[in-house]
Amino acid sequence: MNRLAQLDVRYVWHPFTQMRDWMRQEPIVIVRGRGPVLWDAHGRKYLDANASIWTNLHGHQHPALNRALRAQLQKIAHSSALGLANEPAALLAAQLVRLARLREQKDARPRLNNPALEKVFFSDDGSTALEVALKLAYEASRRLGRSGPKPRFLGLEGAYHGDTVGAVSLGHIDLFHRTYAGLLFKSDAVMAPYCYRCPFNRAQPERADARQYRQCQWQCLGQLENRLGRARRRGQPYAAFVFEPLMQGAAGMIPQPHGWLRQAAALAREHGALLIADEVMTGFGRTGPLFACHREGVQPDFLALAKGLTGGYLPMAATLTTLEIFNAFLGEYAEFKTFFHGHSYTGNQLGAAAALASLGLLQKPGAAALRQRLARHLAGALQTLWDLPQVGDIRQEGLVAGIELVKDWRSREPFPLADRAGFRVCEAMARRGVLTRPIGNVLVLMPPYCVSPQQIEQMVEVLRVSVQEVLGKEPGNTPRRSR
Repeated sequence: MNRLAQLDVRYVWHPFTQMRDWMRQEPIVIVRGRGPVLWDAHGRKYLDANASIWTNLHGHQHPALNRALRAQLQKIAHSSALGLANEPAALLAAQLVRLARLREQKDARPRLNNPALEKVFFSDDGSTALEVALKLAYEASRRLGRSGPKPRFLGLEGAYHGDTVGAVSLGHIDLFHRTYAGLLFKSDAVMAPYCYRCPFNRAQPERADARQYRQCQWQCLGQLENRLGRARRRGQPYAAFVFEPLMQGAAGMIPQPHGWLRQAAALAREHGALLIADEVMTGFGRTGPLFACHREGVQPDFLALAKGLTGGYLPMAATLTTLEIFNAFLGEYAEFKTFFHGHSYTGNQLGAAAALASLGLLQKPGAAALRQRLARHLAGALQTLWDLPQVGDIRQEGLVAGIELVKDWRSREPFPLADRAGFRVCEAMARRGVLTRPIGNVLVLMPPYCVSPQQIEQMVEVLRVSVQEVLGKEPGNTPRRSR
């Protein structure tokens, strides 16, 4: 075991990691990267197939981001946002507000009363971005008379919105959250549109994304409407509906069928709930449009951004909201209506400089078209996985893909989580030079935008061979669904 690995094993406590397993073997120690490639302390080379846990948009050591950081370092690295302003944070806030403007879709149904997002509150990461939205929605709802004295929140089953106490309270993954139940406030959950395992989907398994062959009557939306209606009739309407647009990340890369988001947003607005969109993973072009909500013409009251905001270089987050929410906190000093919340590194100059450079790359001519071509290439490569009997569902939005592993595709029977099926496949992938991390039994591919078509094919082929090695080499008789 090399010296760096020894130091890590002796001193570092890793997130979401059973450290007893970690300490049994030499960890991979990353020492450098360029583009979509990483190198470890032994000089071994890997493809970064999950964009360094969903953060890295443009690749490692990108010259434009490096230049932006060097230029900012010649000025100042950080000064407080408490009582002071700074140049890159002001420029970044203006850019985010401009990019978040939504053009109304005149022929879209149902019609939505979309607000304008005009104010930006900076913080540090996805958890804090949601924490800001939660606190603002809670207090603004009381001040504006939108809810009772104890505003309540509604989210989706399987939701994950971060690890601060407020963000955990909005989440609904029992494995992650039950330990902290005594610390949390209660929030409610309604079924997510998980077509592959939906109890209302009458379709038999096919070799295609379950959204394509589902047979249902949108019961998931019916349950959302019932829950919102019951709360309102009791005189306790929800202060806000919290969701990840287009795809739930930590739930297992669960994509929403086309039309769900717009209809769900309309129902929430109809029943008086504010919309909190968690775009920590889905934003900045990852799922297609710059902001995932805009795919279906939805503009939330709170837009929470992080991860890719700085292109994966530095921790930084932003929560965008409306003038109505902002004005609810205005008053004379002695009224103490101030938003009493903050972070030491709020509006950090280095983070803001990197974010401005990243936004510039996202807006370059041809950048969106390139992402679309890569997404199509990824979709084509993923088709080769349907021959594996252990592949139950393949779900993709833009440059995000989730491959759900099952014992057999015909039965959809899952592997027990204790079997570590997803982890064992990812370990086999690492031995072949591709790094990613599973969500339970779901394998995730989420490459940086600088990846080549050939590297995408390599990622998928390594995944395929690793599934065969770990879970069985016999391909099933699994003809693909005709299109």
